[in-house]
Amino acid sequence: MAKETNELIHVGEEEVQVDIWRCISGFTEMAVAKCAIELGISDFLETHQEPVPLNQLSSALGCSASSLHRIMRFLINRGIFKLVPIENGEMGYVQTPGSRLLKRDGENSMAAFVLLESSPVMLAPWHYLSTRVLSNENTGPFSAAHGKDVWEYAKTNPEHSKLINDALACHARVTIHAIINNCAEIFKGIESLVDVGGGNGTTLGMLVKAFPWINGINFDLPHVASVAPPCHGVVHVEGYMFHSVPNAQAVFLMSVLHDWCDEECIQILKKCMEAIPKDTGKVIIVEAVLDEKIDKKKGIKDVGLMLDMIMMAHTTNGKERTAKEWDHILSEAGFSRHSILQTSAIEPVILAYP
Repeated sequence: MAKETNELIHVGEEEVQVDIWRCISGFTEMAVAKCAIELGISDFLETHQEPVPLNQLSSALGCSASSLHRIMRFLINRGIFKLVPIENGEMGYVQTPGSRLLKRDGENSMAAFVLLESSPVMLAPWHYLSTRVLSNENTGPFSAAHGKDVWEYAKTNPEHSKLINDALACHARVTIHAIINNCAEIFKGIESLVDVGGGNGTTLGMLVKAFPWINGINFDLPHVASVAPPCHGVVHVEGYMFHSVPNAQAVFLMSVLHDWCDEECIQILKKCMEAIPKDTGKVIIVEAVLDEKIDKKKGIKDVGLMLDMIMMAHTTNGKERTAKEWDHILSEAGFSRHSILQTSAIEPVILAYP
């Protein structure tokens, strides 16, 4: 009995050590994924129907075969890319659904998000996370690292602003597809829709294409809206959401409110309510809703909690919210009712009515 107990303790210790090693090397996955994107591995494999052996892949990418082998071995172990047999006993690399998300120009690519979050600018604030927790001052890790918040930094650094807009556009392509496929009915009867914080207009462009009766207003800060490309059915409007929101039949907010504290969210939502008709208007919010249940949908819950940590590192007061917390800010903003619709994306849709 004692021997069995010791063996169980030993196994338990190994599992705990593995968990801590995952923490120690957590950055590794991001760095290797970034490397794969920069090398263009997924883009090259996508152009080949047959498995590609190591020597051919390394030659095409102009890189060391031995180093590439180690990169691919790591990613294959994570389920990104796959190694399959080919002729003469050789092995070749092929795509997987995961690796296709690392294509630089794929329709559902998440590469832009990897490049943003792995940039030196976005990595630096993580070193100030404990400073934020210990400090009573209203200063976020991003401001501690760079002397200004992420929006002021982007305003004066066009290259970083482009990284942010590209990442938001990539997020839009993945999430909006899910909304169109799962929640098309919420756009029926909407003739005008303003996307608050809409970046380069990717979101509205997709919605107008899917629902051509909509006239889109892409509303964002001057340094963002002024460089947004032309988009059929969409006009770009510069402004500040804390001051006012352009009038429309409905307002769309995706990944905006999680950047701000409750009081700021309430201010934004009040401006949104002022912009829509009192009897027929609605605000469409696309944000994470943290699940408070212990063992429910662990994968999605993990993503939500990781996003919350990203908000802590990259914003001054931002956070992801539970259903109860959403109920609080929507009620305080004056909405009479709201509902939460699940989609196949990470974030559900929250419909709020005056």
